[in-house]
Amino acid sequence: MRDQPRRSQRQSRSATAVPANSTKAELGNNKILKDAEDQDEEDTSKSYWLMKAEPESRIEKGVDVRFSIDDLREASEPEPWDGVRNPSARNNMRAMKKGDLAFFYHSNCKVPGIAGIMEIVREHSVDESAFDPNHPYYDPKSSRENPKWEVVHVEFRRKFKELITLAELKLFAKPGGPLENMQTIKQSRLSVSAVSGKEWKFIMGLVKDE
Repeated sequence: MRDQPRRSQRQSRSATAVPANSTKAELGNNKILKDAEDQDEEDTSKSYWLMKAEPESRIEKGVDVRFSIDDLREASEPEPWDGVRNPSARNNMRAMKKGDLAFFYHSNCKVPGIAGIMEIVREHSVDESAFDPNHPYYDPKSSRENPKWEVVHVEFRRKFKELITLAELKLFAKPGGPLENMQTIKQSRLSVSAVSGKEWKFIMGLVKDE
């Protein structure tokens, strides 16, 4: 989940052969896999990520840490992705470059999943929220002289017509599946994770027509 409140608050023919008794779901999955195989090689000019936030209200130290893709869409300026307090998640943010894209993932809710896309518009800088004793994720071990935590700034780019649910992602994360090595599946508690170009393209193939 996003660890912070809002500022101010993605073969062979035999591999895709369809058995006569296939269900509609299996037929659909086979088509997605075939479409993914037919796509061009991954774009190596940018990196891709997945970043989690909580779309439902949760009070932390008197502050509602709720933040959804709709909140991001309504933001009038780049949003600082602050409050991340996991070293691996922080290191992923340090690796982000301006122009990278990230899936906005709704976490810690009834139906978790990917809600849309945002863009990294400003690279990592010091997370000022760590110095604020009133902030839900204040860290007394982080100082201005030796800051431990950082933010990137993001902007809304797209909301999907339908959520790509975690359950749907897991269907393709089984051994041999296109998402078997996806970081967010293997490290489910990581709030900021890397997405390979091939994973990004495959997941984009799951997006329902708008």
